[in-house]
Amino acid sequence: MEIDVSSYTFTRRAWVGASPAFVYGLISDVSRIGQWSPKASAVAYDDGEQPRAGAWFSGHNVKDGRSWITRSQVVEAEPAQRFGFVVGGAADGIVRWDWTLLASGDGTEVRQSWRLLRYDPVLGATPDDVRALRDYMADSAESTLIELSRWIGAHHDLRAYR
Repeated sequence: MEIDVSSYTFTRRAWVGASPAFVYGLISDVSRIGQWSPKASAVAYDDGEQPRAGAWFSGHNVKDGRSWITRSQVVEAEPAQRFGFVVGGAADGIVRWDWTLLASGDGTEVRQSWRLLRYDPVLGATPDDVRALRDYMADSAESTLIELSRWIGAHHDLRAYR
């Protein structure tokens, strides 16, 4: 099946009460994503890797009672600015996730974006399936941003590091 993937994208935004550098430290430590995302857990960089372009990590995902492991590669790692990765790797990946951090008052506007790079049958059998997946991921991203903001707000003990 041939699907034009250009419309399968979204960006969600949230303001958090911490500096871009502090937020970058949280989101680029992929092992922490499970604290904010109900859909991802057991995420970890490969042995010896760290948040840098080219680094690989694995994560456990859950949807509709199914679970699977994904392999992702960091494609952008600019401290206090941007963090991006491609599910499946930079060379032949399926989906790109980007986090963009913009200083805003005494905090940060966090933007989380998702973009389908190419169609793969694992995403669904029809364009409606792929649209439903995009919408599901947009809801998940929004929940993740809300939880990230709440988590930062609740951890006043970290204020000195913001």
